[in-house]
Amino acid sequence: MSAIHIIRDYPHPPERVWQAVTDPGLVPLWTATGAGGRPEGFDLTVGTKFQLIAKPKPGWNGIVDCVVLEVDAPRLLRYSWTDNGGGETTEVVYRIEPYADGTRFTYDHTGFTGIGGLFMSMLLGRVRTRMLTIGLPPVLDQLDDAGRLRPGSPLKSG
Repeated sequence: MSAIHIIRDYPHPPERVWQAVTDPGLVPLWTATGAGGRPEGFDLTVGTKFQLIAKPKPGWNGIVDCVVLEVDAPRLLRYSWTDNGGGETTEVVYRIEPYADGTRFTYDHTGFTGIGGLFMSMLLGRVRTRMLTIGLPPVLDQLDDAGRLRPGSPLKSG
């Protein structure tokens, strides 16, 4: 089985990181460095079915069907991930913990099988690494203590 495992440390409090990775209006700001996915119908309630909608690419309609499996705010979010066009169901987990003077964010995406799963985990791993390394830090920098974009921010939430 193949998996994606990414750890990033951010100089921001855990609550701010949680807000940035779970607020449907903020998620597209940091995923823009990848396919620009936005959550539709997302809610932090176990059992919630939602879709991640990104820019379509040849051979992919840009839609991923998900179900919230576990929430322990602001420490853990776990959800299923199934390509809307068919394919296996995998699982994504966000772990957020205080670390040094900020937060350690751990991203795991597991359950990829076979050669297709290996290819998909390699492709998604590169995209997720870019999102968490290049996309997320500017969003975190622009959030105030209440988790809203600062007035005058060059970022625009959806």
